[in-house]
Amino acid sequence: MQSHSANEYRNLPAAAAGTFTMAEGLTVTRMGYGAMQLAGPHVFGPPADREAAVAVLRAAVELGITHIDTSDFYGPYVTNQIIKKALHPYPDTLHIVTKVGALRDAEGNWPPALAPEQLRQAILDNLEHLGLDTLDVVNLRVGGFSSPTPGSIAAPFTVLTQLQREGLIKHLGLSNVNAEQITEAQAIAPIVCVQNFYNLANRADDALIDALAAQGIAYVPYFPLGGFSPLQSDTLKAVATRLGVTQMVVALAWLLQRSPNILLIPGTSSVAHLRTNVTAATLTLSEEDLNELNNVGA
Repeated sequence: MQSHSANEYRNLPAAAAGTFTMAEGLTVTRMGYGAMQLAGPHVFGPPADREAAVAVLRAAVELGITHIDTSDFYGPYVTNQIIKKALHPYPDTLHIVTKVGALRDAEGNWPPALAPEQLRQAILDNLEHLGLDTLDVVNLRVGGFSSPTPGSIAAPFTVLTQLQREGLIKHLGLSNVNAEQITEAQAIAPIVCVQNFYNLANRADDALIDALAAQGIAYVPYFPLGGFSPLQSDTLKAVATRLGVTQMVVALAWLLQRSPNILLIPGTSSVAHLRTNVTAATLTLSEEDLNELNNVGA
């Protein structure tokens, strides 16, 4: 794997969309990569071709991506083990963001794992499988599959702050939360990012994105392309046809132009698809394009 200096990264495709500073010493490309699809079908078990998964990760770094999103409950354990095989020892410019708060059972379900001992073990497992002494960012994942569940998150978030004080975590974030839960967490410790369900057609978090942008906090939409049900829109198709690019590239470019605090982590298990996704960093949508697309989720 070729290594690049910080200056060289600025000339790579993923850097075309610019960077975002989440905290001191934590600046990432806005175009990142989500590792979820490196596991087997339904994010369970190993991939059919582990070397192909390794190739995707190495290609991501070669394209200039400096933000990889993962979790030890993908597989489980599979994606982190592949990340370590592909990229360890990690370039200084690369930042890995993980999440805790769930497990995978034998049937492939995602039961919550928010008890103190479960959270501590999850952090230790992430460290071991990634080959790290400390984790750059850990998101506390709560709520349902695609929407927050109301209620206090103070207890599990406080556990993560304790692990942060022990030096196992540098920065904290939240996933699948509402505005009240974010405020509750911020009263306990600073957060650097929020990871919620959001894309061109699912825009319940519009106001939240703007509020976080005003605070300098990153917003990282999961399922930016629709997830297990890819985005379908005649308007999206028409704009993509006019621009001569794929619909998914347009959807990613729209997110990048939606707000400067949005960081993208589209996932794929294909190097070719990865390269296509990254072209979104170089696509500038016109005012006409944006006006049409803004009506999709209105």
